[in-house]
Amino acid sequence: MGRLFTFIYAVWAGAAISIGGTAYLSLDNKIAGALFFSVGLFTIVTMGLNLFTGKVCYVFERDVSFAVDLPVIWLGNLAGAWLTAALIRMTRIAAPLVEKSAGLCEAKLGDGLVSIFILAVFCNMLIFIAVDNFSANKHDVGKYIALFMGVAVFILCGFEHCVANMFYFSLAGVWSGKTLVYLLVMTLGNAVGGWILPVSRQLKGKYLK
Repeated sequence: MGRLFTFIYAVWAGAAISIGGTAYLSLDNKIAGALFFSVGLFTIVTMGLNLFTGKVCYVFERDVSFAVDLPVIWLGNLAGAWLTAALIRMTRIAAPLVEKSAGLCEAKLGDGLVSIFILAVFCNMLIFIAVDNFSANKHDVGKYIALFMGVAVFILCGFEHCVANMFYFSLAGVWSGKTLVYLLVMTLGNAVGGWILPVSRQLKGKYLK
């Protein structure tokens, strides 16, 4: 039952990110859209949901079962993003959102894989800052500033978040073998980006005591 609940909480996390993505697509003001996208991660951290890009940051600090859960979480995030997109496409708000999402996906899938990987690395460096500060920052205001700014900045910079892109790809209806390859490269970049700062922190604690 443990893995089942891991998957279910990942589905909800994929849906939460997708709702944030819907808010982003609904607004013409890019700054406002980036800030309101943050509602997705806010929901996840306050409700204890399972988001791949947040969990992967701590894989070297946890046990083997934690690492085994990561593919389950990734698939759950994908299921939640796809389901949310499918439901959105059945509503009156779908047409402009699908059009804007298609434009985003065209730019992403027209990019080179090296560029996609680098942008994904930078994305999850910011996600780690957001999530880790929310967990560890002793100041209530500081933890929420870190959460919202970390997400807003990666959106404004055009960095690549694999779960958000699961939603955009699903909403635009552009799934293909190429799309899957790009998503896997984004996932790998997010993983590497999520490891850089915590591993650096571990090394600092080990060698600079």
